[in-house]
Amino acid sequence: MGDSRTELWSHPTLSAAVAESDWGAVFRAYRTLTGLSQTKLGELVGLVQPEVSDIERGRRRVTSLEVRKRIATGLRIPERLQTAGVPSARSPVPALALAGPGPDEDLLARVTSVVDTEHRVDDPTLDWLDRLLAEHRRAEDQIGSRPLVTVMRQQLRTVVDLYAGARGPLAGRVVRLASEHAQFLAWMAQDQAQTAAALAWYDRSHEWALEAGDADMAATTLSMKAHMAWSGGRGTRCVRLAEAARWSAPGASLGVQGMAAQMEARGHALNGDADNAHRRLDEAQDLISRASQCPEDEPPWMYFYGETWFTLQRGMIALHLRNWRGAVEHLTVGLDAMPDDYRRDKTWYRSCLTHALAGAGETAQALAAGLTAVPDAAAIGRPHSWNELHTAAAVLLRRGAAEGQQLVAALREYD
Repeated sequence: MGDSRTELWSHPTLSAAVAESDWGAVFRAYRTLTGLSQTKLGELVGLVQPEVSDIERGRRRVTSLEVRKRIATGLRIPERLQTAGVPSARSPVPALALAGPGPDEDLLARVTSVVDTEHRVDDPTLDWLDRLLAEHRRAEDQIGSRPLVTVMRQQLRTVVDLYAGARGPLAGRVVRLASEHAQFLAWMAQDQAQTAAALAWYDRSHEWALEAGDADMAATTLSMKAHMAWSGGRGTRCVRLAEAARWSAPGASLGVQGMAAQMEARGHALNGDADNAHRRLDEAQDLISRASQCPEDEPPWMYFYGETWFTLQRGMIALHLRNWRGAVEHLTVGLDAMPDDYRRDKTWYRSCLTHALAGAGETAQALAAGLTAVPDAAAIGRPHSWNELHTAAAVLLRRGAAEGQQLVAALREYD
């Protein structure tokens, strides 16, 4: 394997796994990028195959310093990463710390408790806040999440402060609006790989949605948790959460039900279950097609679903199932039809297309797609698009293609 083994550690997934001392994730990512079997990886680190399997599945934790040293030596983990993964005596325990700013501790109490105030809220004010949130959702498609986080946290505080002056039906509407803001903050935290913060916001959003009687948002938060599971490669958890999004909120709109069905399809694809993946995606497309006939019945965050989006989802499922040619075909068609306004999403799907082309052996085309994606991936596509491009580069390197080194070089220019 030579020096290429040390080059692997520039991959964000691997470096993050070491930093979190998640050795199961280290093994899984390392084997994905190198194509090694569990037996071969075990030979590198002095473990037998069943031990490697148990670590990958979370059945065994790596607590021995001696075993950690063997792993670091066998996999040639750079010293800088090993040091980054060791918490200092003054640092909080990583598992107990939010990976970014989460909800204020007193936020729920502030929204769900009536406080005497002279300020009163009215429908025009809430109408304006609804429109403002919709505009921010659209802006995030173009500029990414980072520039909007501070603005949205302040906007949520404004909504929370309005609760004290709300009376009757207006109070429920304020809670619903708070739930939508929390969901959007969760999505932005998820987009930046701040998993703990995203989960905290999704939980808060779900609670407020239940309080407001908003079945659409209650189901959506579960679907987005399923999306998080999918992003982390946890197919079964993705399926279960997507199923829960449907049975736990039977009053949800057709479009929201369709969103849950497509997330279930993604989970089945991750698990290699092609039949259920295609079946659920067909069901999702039918639900959302029916929903499009009555758009007034759909919540405002359902604006991005349509034929182009489903073409891209079929490409993603083909990618998970290693149907490289099918993935290339669907992703290419979907990208050609996607408006330029969706800058972040175009960057993500172009990165996936790079991976599919590399898997199909179309090395020159993979490099061309990757080089097109790199600038936007660096600007607004970290970490997800960025990680996908690193994965595509690893596929090219395994094939011995010179294009792999060229793509790695392009990525390093932006590191």
